[in-house]
Amino acid sequence: MKISLKLYASLRDLLPPDTPWTGVVIEVPLDITPHQVIDQFRVPRPMAHLVLHNGVYLTPGDRDRAVLNDGDVLAIWPPIAGG
Repeated sequence: MKISLKLYASLRDLLPPDTPWTGVVIEVPLDITPHQVIDQFRVPRPMAHLVLHNGVYLTPGDRDRAVLNDGDVLAIWPPIAGG
C-alpha cells in the first residue's frame, strides 16, 4: 500500500534528495505502524516530537498502536527550540 510521508525542518535531510516540499509517497507493508515508518527512515524517536496521522496528533504510545491505511498521510516534526 502507499502512504504520504512528510518530514519537516531538520528531518527533511532524512528523505531522498530532491523530495518535494509536499513529501514523498512510499510503499509500505499492510498493518505498519507510525513508529515502524519512523524507524524505517532512521528518524531518532526523540526527534519525532510531533507526529500527525491524517492531521490527528499521535501520542508516543499511540505510535505503536495506530495502523496506517492506504492513502494515509504521516507528518513528522522535530522539537523546535525558541518558538
